[in-house]
Amino acid sequence: MTISFPPDFVWGAATAAYQIEGAYNEDGKGESIWDRFAHTPGKIKNDETGDVACDHYHRRQADVQLMRDMGLQAYRFSIAWPRILPAGRGRVNQAGLDFYSRLVDGLLEAGITPFVTLYHWDLPQALQDRGGWANRDTAQYFADYAGLVCRRLGDRVLRWITHNEPWVVAFMGHQLGRHAPGLTDTRSALRAAHHLLLSHGLAAPVIRQHSPAAEVGIALNINHVDPAGDSEADLAAARRLDGYTNRWFLDPLAGRPYPADMVEYYREQGQLPQEMDFMGDDLPIIATPIDFVGLNYYTRLVARAGGEPTVPEGAPVTEMGWEVYPDGLYHVLNRLHTEYHLPKIYITENGAAYSDGPDETGRIADTRRRDYLRLHFAAAQRAIQAGAPLAGYFVWSLMDNFEWAHGFSQRFGLVWLDYRTQERIIKDSGHWYSAVIAQNGFSETQPHNISGAD
Repeated sequence: MTISFPPDFVWGAATAAYQIEGAYNEDGKGESIWDRFAHTPGKIKNDETGDVACDHYHRRQADVQLMRDMGLQAYRFSIAWPRILPAGRGRVNQAGLDFYSRLVDGLLEAGITPFVTLYHWDLPQALQDRGGWANRDTAQYFADYAGLVCRRLGDRVLRWITHNEPWVVAFMGHQLGRHAPGLTDTRSALRAAHHLLLSHGLAAPVIRQHSPAAEVGIALNINHVDPAGDSEADLAAARRLDGYTNRWFLDPLAGRPYPADMVEYYREQGQLPQEMDFMGDDLPIIATPIDFVGLNYYTRLVARAGGEPTVPEGAPVTEMGWEVYPDGLYHVLNRLHTEYHLPKIYITENGAAYSDGPDETGRIADTRRRDYLRLHFAAAQRAIQAGAPLAGYFVWSLMDNFEWAHGFSQRFGLVWLDYRTQERIIKDSGHWYSAVIAQNGFSETQPHNISGAD
């Protein structure tokens, strides 16, 4: 059976600035919250940092050639806010703008469409010192930063993503403390979530002003949520988990109020910020029409009463411990289409962490990653057949990189990286992906091997 995609379907790969660029304090770049967090002992596995990462800042041209060799049609990357505005506002660092301008030019010369994410978690530390995303002023600072970048790149970049995974920024960074800035306060998390959404709504018209032909969207990590059992308690836990991770962001972006059940839950817990009752005035701004939603999908969540989300016994998992569940991608795409009526969807991240390295011949036979992608590509194609307006697919990630709190211990790349020498080797999954791009599909004939060793 042949799995094929629409003629204008876009195939790409994705990265993020802090995870690949390195050069953390070069050419006038300011400190980010991830620079500060990673340099704090005990925050990152093995106390590793993104100071060098994949050294993409110095290897930009070779990396663009690598993408060209792989046949990528599009490349999603993020801009480091403190590389442009070292203090988050005010003085502009021209060297930073020049770097991204050269990257865009190189991509276009290689026939690769740039998809630019304005914020992938690296807030300037100077703004964090003023309250960060919990401070309403940061929303306007972000819109100002977006305008600055779009004035320079908007004549060539026509696909803009305001934020990557605001849930992670707000709750992993401000409630759970596992990401920068490392806070553990639910009120701060809810304030941050609101201001992230507000900043998106403020930035969208600014982007269109400076790039009138552009498409503007936002990338959300949306999980399919199932209850662990049929009990009322498990069903209620699933509903709450869906509200926490998905509806809290999807609903206001779609022009709806914040989910009433979650507002009431936070109020009962004494966690709702006092100003939340007045935040409804911002909802029309948050609901500024968008051209697409970016979907970051990796796994589903299985909710159980009184406990953390669980992985079903015996289910295949990646080395992140995440269940391999491609049907969840199908369900989420259909939900975005039928419940939220989105004009267009891009899968802006999907991939798997497996540590396969070079054998004695230098080949990297990462069969499990290839099979993971094959299963998810097939699920995406089923969703298209069901009517989902899916327009493109970005594999996470182009290359192995700094995986946030996991340091360099998790490898998501289509390209293997030797962090000591910076050597790049395309994995078997990368070669297979090149063939998928060339054929705009693949033949579903090979067996899958996602649970066992290669």
